[in-house]
Amino acid sequence: MAKAATKTQIIAKMAEDAGVSKVQAKTALESLVAQAYKGAKDGFTVPGLGKLVKVKRKARMGRNPATGETIKIAAKTVVKFRIAKAAKDAIVPPKK
Repeated sequence: MAKAATKTQIIAKMAEDAGVSKVQAKTALESLVAQAYKGAKDGFTVPGLGKLVKVKRKARMGRNPATGETIKIAAKTVVKFRIAKAAKDAIVPPKK
């Protein structure tokens, strides 16, 4: 299995594809990430890729895998990424 691309590799590929310098590509990537951080509370969509959303999880009962003891897991807020249908279909083609 291939290794995931590094930030440097992603920036180099973005610069090559867009015909801009690596510095400009890095600035664009950092801007996108900053906007995602700020917009996540309201839902941040990257067209064609997916949506970053803030979700509240309810309190629930869980189990300690080491002892088997039942424990209470507190309610908390988490960040999820919902993949777009177009991205899912491009990565894992639908069965026919």
